[in-house]
Amino acid sequence: MGVTTYNQEFTTTVAPARMFKAFILDSHNLMPKLMPQSIKSIEFIEGDGGVGSIKTTTFHEGSDFKYLKHKIDALEAENCSCKYSLIEGDVLGDKLESISYEVKFESTDGGSVCKMTSHYHTKGDFELKEEDIKDGKDKAMGMYKIVEEYLLANPNVYCEAKCAC
Repeated sequence: MGVTTYNQEFTTTVAPARMFKAFILDSHNLMPKLMPQSIKSIEFIEGDGGVGSIKTTTFHEGSDFKYLKHKIDALEAENCSCKYSLIEGDVLGDKLESISYEVKFESTDGGSVCKMTSHYHTKGDFELKEEDIKDGKDKAMGMYKIVEEYLLANPNVYCEAKCAC
């Protein structure tokens, strides 16, 4: 098994605590509302959102994928950071064992930056190339932009969220 790592950064004028709350802590409620055309549901099948919890994302019929499962490996809400793993789902195909993510929202002048590191754990001796994951990276950026637009249009949503970033 090999591991290929990619880094991404997204910037926004939204405060890090609000982005973290929307994108990480409350994604199971928010994402199906913001993207009803693609996400049917997100439900915890183990735990309540803390470390060790597993959630299933179910996509609508006709989507490229049927479902995926994420496990929360580490969660530090006070620092706006988390680690989670994609552990199951047809999105992994026959070449990937799992994908682990490290996400951290940090303060910037007038907003925040999301730093994401993705570790692709491949099966056998398969070598992953950046073009192999371009679609997934584009979808992640699209989700990020949808959440950002929602928070900018609704400044009172998650305004109580705080962190030490």
